[in-house]
Amino acid sequence: MSRIDLDDFSDLIERPDSAVRHAAEDRRALLSVPRGALGRLDELGEWLSAAQTTVPVTPVRQPRVILFAGDHGVAGLGVSRRPAGGAAALVREVLEGTAPVAVLARGFDVPVRVVDMALDCDPDTLPAEVTRHRVRRGSGRIDIEDALTLDEAEAAVRAGMAVADEEADSGTDLVVLGDVSVGGTTAAGALVAALCGTDASVVTGRGGEAIDDLTWMRKCAAIRDALRRARPVLGDQLALLGAVGGADLAAITGFLLQCAVRRTPVVLDGVVSAACALVAQRAAFRAPDWWLAGHVSGEPAQAKAYDRMALEPLLDQGVRIGEGVGALLSLPLVRAAAALTGELPVREQAAAGEPGTGEPAEG
Repeated sequence: MSRIDLDDFSDLIERPDSAVRHAAEDRRALLSVPRGALGRLDELGEWLSAAQTTVPVTPVRQPRVILFAGDHGVAGLGVSRRPAGGAAALVREVLEGTAPVAVLARGFDVPVRVVDMALDCDPDTLPAEVTRHRVRRGSGRIDIEDALTLDEAEAAVRAGMAVADEEADSGTDLVVLGDVSVGGTTAAGALVAALCGTDASVVTGRGGEAIDDLTWMRKCAAIRDALRRARPVLGDQLALLGAVGGADLAAITGFLLQCAVRRTPVVLDGVVSAACALVAQRAAFRAPDWWLAGHVSGEPAQAKAYDRMALEPLLDQGVRIGEGVGALLSLPLVRAAAALTGELPVREQAAAGEPGTGEPAEG
C-alpha cells in the first residue's frame, strides 16, 4: 500500500452546499421572529441546513462524543500536573461514568465513545472496543525524538479515518470531538507554533489544571525543542504529525478530514482538537467549513489556531478541563438553533404569498 498523502483530501472535500445555505437564508427572512433577533443561532441553523442539504433544517438526532486517547512521552519532563502515563486512569473514569464529560453526556442523553490510540497501559485492562485501533503504547518524547515512525503516523491517520467512517455509517449526525491525554497540550502547542510560525512562549498555556510557573517553563522549553525538530518537515503533514504529534493527534487529524469527506459536522473542543484541525486545514482548505469551535479553553495555542482558521468559538465559560467538556456544553446551542430555525412559523403575509422584506420592524 502506498503512503497516504494528506494533500489528496483537498480534492475529496467539498464545502457545505451553498445553494442550500442561500435557501435557508431566504427561509429565515420569512420567519415570524425578525432576523438578527436570535443572534448566532441564525447562523448556526443555516450552517446546519447546508451541512444536511435540507431546508428547513432537521433536528440533531444522533450526536456522539468521540474521545481519542493517548499518553505522550514528553509528559515525563514534568510539563503537566498529571503524572506521565496517567491518561488510562482518566479513560477509566470516562468509561465508569464519573468523568465530567460522562456526567454531562448522560444528562444530555449523548453516547460517548473512547478510542485508545497510544495509552501507556496494558490493552487487556480496557475493553477491546476501546483498544482495537491502538497504534502503540505511548508516543515518543518529542523534544528529543519522533513521536511516531512514519508507518505509525500513517496507521494512526487511517485509524481516525476508519472511526469517521464507522460513525457516518452508523448514522451519527454530529460529532462532539475531544481528547483524553497527558502531555497532549504540549504536542498541540508544538504543532500550532510550527504551523503559525510563532515562538514557543506564544503558544504555551497553563493546561487544564493551571500549572505553576516552573512547570510552565519546562513545558515552554519542551515545545521550543520540539519546534526545532518540526521545522524541517513543515511541508509534509504526515511527517509533522510523526515528528511532534502523537498517535492520538494523528488519528484526530485523519478523523477530521474523513468527517469532512463524509459530510459529518464536528464540534471541536480544546487545544488538541484545534491543533489537529490546523494540520487538517493545511492539507484541505475546505475542511474547516465542516467544523464548529465549541468553546474558548484559555489555551493561547487554541486561540492562535482558531484565528488562523477563522473559527469563532460558541462559548466562553472559562472551562479548561478538556476531554470534550467545553464542546459538549455547546451542543444545546446547536440543537436550539436547529429547533428555532426549523420550527418557527413563517410570517402571515409570507405564508399567504404576499411580499415582505423580512427586515425587523422599527420599535
